[in-house]
Amino acid sequence: MDSGVTVITNPTVNVRLTTTLSSFEVQRRFNRGISVAELKGKLEMIVGALASCMDLELYSINDKFLQKIDDNEALLGSYPVDDDCRIHVIDRSGGKMGEFSDVSKVEKFELSDEAYDKKTDSARSFMKKQRVGRYNEEDMAKKKAELAAREEEQKAAADAISVGNRCQVQVPGQPTKLGTVMYVGTTDFKPGYWVGVKYDEPLGKHSGSVGGKCYFECENKYGAFVKPLSVTVGDFPEEDYGLDEM
Repeated sequence: MDSGVTVITNPTVNVRLTTTLSSFEVQRRFNRGISVAELKGKLEMIVGALASCMDLELYSINDKFLQKIDDNEALLGSYPVDDDCRIHVIDRSGGKMGEFSDVSKVEKFELSDEAYDKKTDSARSFMKKQRVGRYNEEDMAKKKAELAAREEEQKAAADAISVGNRCQVQVPGQPTKLGTVMYVGTTDFKPGYWVGVKYDEPLGKHSGSVGGKCYFECENKYGAFVKPLSVTVGDFPEEDYGLDEM
């Protein structure tokens, strides 16, 4: 007896794809009406294996092996393929996992700096014509002069600071800090002049050592290096934080 109920199957199916050539999993939607041969052709573009060298295995949503998909003339829909099932592509050509993602063996195009400089259609050529960045001699000379003047300012400020001075440190974006000057001069970690300070509070970054070199000694987190122009020396007595109160 006709129950009057019509079962409509979704014409497409969303499956997970894995392959012996990669550790990645991707998702694709296929029409159930395509043949297995057509499916392999589509998979060729996705996983990089030749259709003629593919073996396909079907797994359930829970990754339980169901069966092989081995009839090229059969329709995909003739297999128990449901949404979120997994089709595993086995490459029989001898390819290895990661072969298509490992670029270490790919021959690289190399161009000498001299040859690149002669090209007229390169980014460098465009920048030279437009006088952009380091190819703007006037702008670069101005920046160089400004940097030199700034460095002279820093040196002059450093010359006015002595080890043992009490100081106030004002770095943009940070609270004002009080401390004692422990070091003045150049360093190995960055060019220019620096002032090593032992703060009155643990507001620093280290104990006077940077990059394995000790410039001065203090308790950890009490030491810091700042630029000379951020330091003002003077009569700045240590704050009484009430440590002796009971």
